[in-house]
Amino acid sequence: MVTNRPRLPGELSFMALMVAFSAFMLWTSFHISKFDSISSPGVFPMLCAGLMLVTGLMSLRQAWMSSSSADDTHTVFQQFVIQLAPLKLVLFTSLIVAYMLALEVTGFLLSSYVFLLLSMQVLGSKKIVVNLLVSALVLICIFIVFQTAFSVVLPVGSLMGPYTPEWLK
Repeated sequence: MVTNRPRLPGELSFMALMVAFSAFMLWTSFHISKFDSISSPGVFPMLCAGLMLVTGLMSLRQAWMSSSSADDTHTVFQQFVIQLAPLKLVLFTSLIVAYMLALEVTGFLLSSYVFLLLSMQVLGSKKIVVNLLVSALVLICIFIVFQTAFSVVLPVGSLMGPYTPEWLK
């Protein structure tokens, strides 16, 4: 049964990239053993890449034939942002990147506490007191498990290291 569904924003570009990637993988897998025999090392990767290329071409054709998105109130870029990169996702991803960068400077305890607190806010929790307590309890549990049970040395950070008590190191 063929249904005429609207094309999602970015679907055509994504499918074109998948076809290009599949073709590249087929070409690369061919160069493993040049298809010397049916039992050569490159046969299975070529079969997988060939199947990926065929299904990618089918999906690209289907995306090409489907009508453009039915939403006329937003541009294609706005639709892409609304559906695939909503503000909550962008903020949470930014928090993860900031956490990774802060670990070396402020250390595990402070950066993890701030990350947990802010991530609960971004993900929708508006109870500040509960967020403060839950972040502290979770961090205490993580610290006890990793520091005591697994003997993992958690980073103290270059900024907080000199001021951190020895029992927290």
